[in-house]
Amino acid sequence: MTQYVKIPKERVGVIIGPKGETKKFIEDKTTCQLDIDSESGKIDVTCEGDPLKEYRILETLKAIGRGFSPEKALDLLEDEMLMLEVIDLSDVATTPKELQRIKGRIIGRNGRTRELAETLINVKISVYGKTVSILGYPEQNTIVRTAIKMLLDGATHGAVYKFLEKKHQELLQSRLDSIDFY
Repeated sequence: MTQYVKIPKERVGVIIGPKGETKKFIEDKTTCQLDIDSESGKIDVTCEGDPLKEYRILETLKAIGRGFSPEKALDLLEDEMLMLEVIDLSDVATTPKELQRIKGRIIGRNGRTRELAETLINVKISVYGKTVSILGYPEQNTIVRTAIKMLLDGATHGAVYKFLEKKHQELLQSRLDSIDFY
């Protein structure tokens, strides 16, 4: 069965990679065929058999289209619990200037806010075009989505940092609680 995904034209080259290496790597790893139309950004994906694999490759291509490097996006093929979440900022920002301001708040000065969220919650974040995307496990994505919503609602960066620190401690504690020492 053939499915397709459409990505921004300027990201097509990233999926193809130098001398077609990234495309070939994805095809070899998944035994799926990628038919890429570099004019429209449409990618037809044909996989034999496994529909879950087809879904995972579509998510991987979407992640690359949303600004993640192939190395980060390919983690989706390795771990079926890893999820891509895309938040559309065009619902919140009505003008290009407002979109720029919102993206700046999410990234933070010198990338500090994004880096802190990535480090404390152990996710990957990409701010690209009119979207912010998260690669992580469902619980982690929920935390980061909440932090982003806080920023969009006008919370101070300090309040968001405290929220992320608290959630980081909760995640650590839940991991410790799940370890059986006996």
